[in-house]
Amino acid sequence: MKTKITFLLFFTLNFSLISQENTTKKISDKGKLFIYWGWNRANYSNSDIHLTGNNYDFTLKNVVAYDRPTAFTFAYFNPVKITIPQTNFRIGYFLNDHYTVSIGVDHMKYVVKSYQTVKINGEINAGTPFDRIYNNDTILLSHDFFQFEHTDGLNYINAEFKRVDDIGHFIGMNDKDFQLSITEGFGGGILFPKTNSKLFNQERWDEFHVSGWGVSAGVGLNLTFFKYFFIQSDLKYGYINMPDIRTTFNPDDKASQNFTFFEKTIVFGVKFNISKG
Repeated sequence: MKTKITFLLFFTLNFSLISQENTTKKISDKGKLFIYWGWNRANYSNSDIHLTGNNYDFTLKNVVAYDRPTAFTFAYFNPVKITIPQTNFRIGYFLNDHYTVSIGVDHMKYVVKSYQTVKINGEINAGTPFDRIYNNDTILLSHDFFQFEHTDGLNYINAEFKRVDDIGHFIGMNDKDFQLSITEGFGGGILFPKTNSKLFNQERWDEFHVSGWGVSAGVGLNLTFFKYFFIQSDLKYGYINMPDIRTTFNPDDKASQNFTFFEKTIVFGVKFNISKG
């Protein structure tokens, strides 16, 4: 009887140790490539928009703008309509288990609120009903005066450097098939918006143009399951400076602005090995 009990205890202890080893074994990501795709919402600070041309030079103060999310439809998954929603794409590489480098596009959308009242300074002498000298006066952003949006989109093309740390063990998540990690890092890049603008009832301008630069920092949570698939949510805060925005077909007509943004994302991705290690 004593021998049976001893054997049973030995078997139970070994089974427990083996099970613990299997459930706590970490999956290494070193040398893996990752790709993700998803969607975003964004908030923007108010900004001053400076507009210049051959016969005008004025600044609109504290202009309010917002994003433009698309109602959730099959357009979110249609390759032909891939830029209709506010989307995120990124491809990156695990330098080791804790650090990644990546490049991607944050396809946000930025829309100036129409018919808002703002302060204006400067001069307009373009043969329009708005011609005059302005000194901290008030003006209505009506459609016959000014429409302005980066809706295809406010394309922030950027590189990022991030740290990844497993935090699943803090909540008892020790299964090797499910890993919970926190990410944090920073990035920077260029702004390549497709600006849709209309000034003084001129013909609408709607073309891509490299307009400036941006920097950002963010944190996120990553849930990896079955080693290769993951869902990730990020919060990103950044600064955008665009000194060279095209506004009309005349290349002398330009705008400049800078503002901060707060972006929230949900993305779906895959990891896969490209080297041993």
